[in-house]
Amino acid sequence: MSQGDGGSTKQKISPQFAARLSRLRPQERVRAVVLLRTAPSGNIRAGRQSGRTRKAAIEAVRKTTTPALPDIDKVLKRHDGQRLATQPDALGTIPVETTPAGISALAASEHVKAILEDQPVSLLR
Repeated sequence: MSQGDGGSTKQKISPQFAARLSRLRPQERVRAVVLLRTAPSGNIRAGRQSGRTRKAAIEAVRKTTTPALPDIDKVLKRHDGQRLATQPDALGTIPVETTPAGISALAASEHVKAILEDQPVSLLR
């Protein structure tokens, strides 16, 4: 898997997430959100869009990201990982669980734009 124009592996993972990954044991699993590359969208307009337009945009994102899933699955399988969703969401992201080496391997993929640590959301008081 080449990096193509996808930037370096280090640019796809934040320094903070990379530091946390480096402190984990090789067999430990970590959850992450993988942002897949999408085709350029040339007709994005500001303002409220109709439901039909939003639905078409979501389908376009899924259509351009779904072909990457077999390659993502191969990487995950090699690193004892798995996808946590069957298809990319409206933003072209897919949650995964894998080892630190699996995260690095995903970052090397030309299909991956960025990898974010999957963090719990909690209410601020």
